[in-house]
Amino acid sequence: MATLAERILAAHCGKEKVEPGEFINARVDLILANDITAPLAIKEFQRFGVPEVFDSAKVVMVPDHFCPNKDIPSAEQAKLMREFAKEQGLIYFEVGRMGIEHVLLPEQGLVLPGQVIVGADSHTCTYGALNAFATGTGSTDIAVAMATGEIWMKVPPTIKFIYRGKLGEWVGGKDLILYTIGDVGVDGALYSVMEFSGEAIDALPMDGRFTMANMAIEAGAKAGIFNVDGKTEEYLRQAGVRSEVRKQSQPYSIYQSDEAAQYANIIEYDVAGIEPQVAFPHLPSNVKPVSQVGDIELDQVIIGGCTNGRLEDLRLAAKILKRRQVHPDLRCIIIPGSQKVYLDALREGLIETFIEAGAAVSTPTCGPCLGGHMGVLAAGERCLSTTNRNFVGRMGSPESEVYLANPAVAAASAILGRIGSPKEVTSQ
Repeated sequence: MATLAERILAAHCGKEKVEPGEFINARVDLILANDITAPLAIKEFQRFGVPEVFDSAKVVMVPDHFCPNKDIPSAEQAKLMREFAKEQGLIYFEVGRMGIEHVLLPEQGLVLPGQVIVGADSHTCTYGALNAFATGTGSTDIAVAMATGEIWMKVPPTIKFIYRGKLGEWVGGKDLILYTIGDVGVDGALYSVMEFSGEAIDALPMDGRFTMANMAIEAGAKAGIFNVDGKTEEYLRQAGVRSEVRKQSQPYSIYQSDEAAQYANIIEYDVAGIEPQVAFPHLPSNVKPVSQVGDIELDQVIIGGCTNGRLEDLRLAAKILKRRQVHPDLRCIIIPGSQKVYLDALREGLIETFIEAGAAVSTPTCGPCLGGHMGVLAAGERCLSTTNRNFVGRMGSPESEVYLANPAVAAASAILGRIGSPKEVTSQ
C-alpha cells in the first residue's frame, strides 16, 4: 500500500510500486531555475554537448533573486539566462511580467496535481500544495534533467502530519509550519515527505497551504504535499483561465495515499491552543508563541517572499495597517509575490493602505530574503520577516538578527516598533 508521494513517483518511473530507499529514474513534468542557479545549470548543460533541452515547454526560467539587476554581476547572470531561454525557446518571465518563482508558477497554471517538478531552488517544495511531488535540486541535476527529462533520486519515506481542531484568531499556515518545525526540529523530516492532513488543513486556504509546503525544507524534508480538495480545484480552475503561458488545458492525475499506506511516522497536533508563532535567530525551529516573545525592538519589517507574498497575506497585513502608521523608528518593506498579486492588491486598495501607513512597496523580488538587495541589514539590526529562513547573515550582516512570523504579526510589529501580537494593535 503506497503513500501519496510513492504513487506519484511510481507513475513517473513506469512501475506499479516504489519503496522508500529505492533508487529510481523519474520522468519530470516541469524544471525550474532562477537567476542565481540557472547560469550554473546552463554552463553544465552546454558542457554536455547536447544541442537542445528535452522539451522546451517544460523548462521555466525566472529572474527573481537579484532582479531588477542590482549590479553588473547580477546583470550578467540575468543576461546569460535570458539569452539561453530565447535560444532554446524556454518559458521565460522577464522583469515587469515576472514574480517570485514559487508564487508565479502556480498562478500561471504551470503546476498541476500529480506532477514531478524539480527546481534549482530549495523552496521548490512549495508546489506540493497542489498535490505535486516537487523538490529542490542542485544546478548540475537541473542540467541533467534539461538534457534527459529525468531525475535520478532515492524514494523518500513519508511522515504524515495530522492537524486536528480549529485554528484560533490570527493563526494560519505560517504558524502551523513554524510550530511543527519547532516541535520536530530542522532535521525532523530529513529526506522525507511531509504529508499534511486533518480538519485544520481542510479549512486552510490555498495561500496557507503554499506557505506550509514551502517551509517543509526547513524541517529537512525532500517534499511537502497535500491532497486535492475543492479549494485546490478552484485554484487550478482560476489559474487555467488566466494563464497566458499554458494556452490549453492539460489533463492531470490526482493521487491519494492508500488507506493502509505505510508511514515512517504519524504525528498529530491539536491546533486549538496554537498561538501566532515567532522564530527567533538563528533557526526556523527556535520558535516561541507571540505571547512569550518579550520586548524586542526592531529596525525593519519585511512582508512578502515566496512564503507569504500572496494576496491573502497582503490582505491580512492591510487589515492591521489600515488607518494606522508604521513606527517612526523602523522601515517596513512590502513585496507582492508577483505582478498579478501586485495588480490585485492595487485594485483592492491595499497598496494605498500600505503607502499611507508609511511602508515601502517594491516590485516582485526575492531580494531581501537572501540578503541580496531591497532590505539588506547592517550590523546590529533586527528584522521581523514573513520569509522562510533566519540563519546567521541570511539577510545581510552576520551580526544582524532575523525573526520569522506571519503577516499579521509582522504588520502589528511594524506599528508597535517591536515584536508584538495583532491583538495589541486591534484592541486599541
